[in-house]
Amino acid sequence: MSENNQQGPGPQGSSTPPDNNKYQPKVLLIWFAIFGAIATLWLLSGEPQGPETKLTVKQVLDLAEEGRIEEATVKANKRGGSDFADITGTFATRVPELAADPGDRFMASGRLTEGNLDILRESLGSAALKEEPSSTVMSDIMISLLPFILIIALLYFLFIRQLRMAGKGAMSFGKSKAKMLTRDRQKVYFKDVAGCDEAKEEIQEVVEFLKDPKKFQNVGGRIPKGFLMVGPPGTGKTLLAKAVAGEADVPFFTISGSDFVEMFVGVGASRVRDMFEQGRKNAPCLIFIDEIDAVGRQRGAGVGGGNDEREQTLNSLLVEMDGFEGHEGVIIIAATNRPDVLDNALLRPGRFDRQIMIDLPDLNGRRQILDVHAKKIKLDEEVDLDVVARSTPGLSGADLANLLNEAALIAVRYGSKKVSLSHIEEARDKIQYGRERRRIMDEEDKKLIAYHEAGHALIQAVVDDGSMPLHKVTIIPRGQSLGSTMFLPKKDTYNYSKKRLLNQLASIMGGRIAEELVLDDISSGASGDIKQATKIARHMVCDWGMSTLGPLSLGENQDTVFLGKEINRTQNYSEETARKIDDELHRIIDEQYERATNIMKENREALDKIAAALMEYETIDGKHVHEILDHGEIRSTVEKAPSALHEEKKRREKEEKAVEGKGKQIDEPPGDPAGAMA
Repeated sequence: MSENNQQGPGPQGSSTPPDNNKYQPKVLLIWFAIFGAIATLWLLSGEPQGPETKLTVKQVLDLAEEGRIEEATVKANKRGGSDFADITGTFATRVPELAADPGDRFMASGRLTEGNLDILRESLGSAALKEEPSSTVMSDIMISLLPFILIIALLYFLFIRQLRMAGKGAMSFGKSKAKMLTRDRQKVYFKDVAGCDEAKEEIQEVVEFLKDPKKFQNVGGRIPKGFLMVGPPGTGKTLLAKAVAGEADVPFFTISGSDFVEMFVGVGASRVRDMFEQGRKNAPCLIFIDEIDAVGRQRGAGVGGGNDEREQTLNSLLVEMDGFEGHEGVIIIAATNRPDVLDNALLRPGRFDRQIMIDLPDLNGRRQILDVHAKKIKLDEEVDLDVVARSTPGLSGADLANLLNEAALIAVRYGSKKVSLSHIEEARDKIQYGRERRRIMDEEDKKLIAYHEAGHALIQAVVDDGSMPLHKVTIIPRGQSLGSTMFLPKKDTYNYSKKRLLNQLASIMGGRIAEELVLDDISSGASGDIKQATKIARHMVCDWGMSTLGPLSLGENQDTVFLGKEINRTQNYSEETARKIDDELHRIIDEQYERATNIMKENREALDKIAAALMEYETIDGKHVHEILDHGEIRSTVEKAPSALHEEKKRREKEEKAVEGKGKQIDEPPGDPAGAMA
């Protein structure tokens, strides 16, 4: 995946230069001035040379007369008058009363009269006594003003310059945040996109037109101004846009719908205008707007309606896409998973001429997607991707990529070097139902769950017409469920027949019937089954016309008030019809409940054997259920799941370590009490 490099409206491939303000001459001059001032202060103040002994002028004179001072320096200054001086020097001998050794430094400040200076000259001699002139006016001024100059320069550098930069940043709020993708960093092409052949063919026309526009212009055709990609999340809309960027030999700008809106009024509209201005300067070019529903929602929507910043941004976008001033050479590609909330003016031809539907992949599409992602995974030879594609209906391209990645992680966790079909199945169950949670349950709870799932499996195995064969039954908790009965459809489902729905209702009721028939009690474990059965029955009566009420649409209006529609909704059928709907719901569910009860009573022995097999193995396949129904027993081998094998391996290793530990304790020679006492 390529990284986005932000560029301005310059020629293609010329990236914005980095901020080199810290290397400008003005900034370097400021830094040199600061360092020079610090060095000057250090030189003027004098470099300290170790610890100094503080003395008075009288003590210096006495020590000099005694010959205990090696050398001295007298420096006059203006602080206390012309006869005020600083005396520094070193000791010639040890001075016990001052705890000073030969070579130690001393310092004295005070009044040094001309007579005392003569005494010091006679005692030390001209060679050992140095006299320095008093400080000049310039040096005093420099010492006094340098701290203020440093403070002012620091304030200017830290605050004034930052305020100026902030002013420039405030002027850039209206600039577009669109980023140009450079060709050398783009690694996605059309061959990397699978599962949406029709959408890929439509979007390929953009690339073909940009490469050879005369082929279309010779017959009077023009390329659509805008392409809107619509589809559920994870189906590859953004990936397809990246493929266009990789194939097209023109500048490609990308921006998110949320990048237009800021806290300041008018910023979004200004950014839209600036984005199209950049596009015109780089024409022909492509602009990709991801999640356009962030700025393209219907105007006047909501309870209060009104005119807000988002609507101003949308108005500017509408004008730029198809107003008095065209945007020749600028092609807009947008993506959203909420086309129902977009404004109608945005969807009309001339703005988005073509809507490309990217739906969930079908069986062939899932197989192609698995082929693309399986190139990066080390698969076992036994893995059949056709079986994986058939067992993953309803999964998007992103889900399939995540499926193989989870399978690889599971294989590594269990110590395998290749990904097997069992690893992929466990990854699929983890994604769809949740991870296994091996809770500690007593035999009563385990028996209840086993009979509940056995009831589902038995009814499904009996009533199935071959379109939804039983795949697996387990009593291992996953997600919110304590057990699962899984099916493996032979093909993708686009329509639901009445017979199939009735069979599904009977299978759903099998769990509750098994609890009531075997345990003479019912539990709350069937709450999800009851909700699902009621939902299916309501669709059959109110939406699909599969009842005695006939082909009538009696469903409630699902329009939301936040789109400004149907705020004062009323029930579109009478109270008498509502009672008939309730009666039909009861009739459909009661009939299938009675049907499933009769099937279970006829196969009571098979129900007990299925439940016993679940108690023993925890997970059995659909073929084992059919073997019990046909032959009264399981004849094929029950393979344990990789997770169960991994748990057994860890338990076995733990037991072996415990045995080894006990053996070491037994083999150790007994201790010698006498030696221990010694």
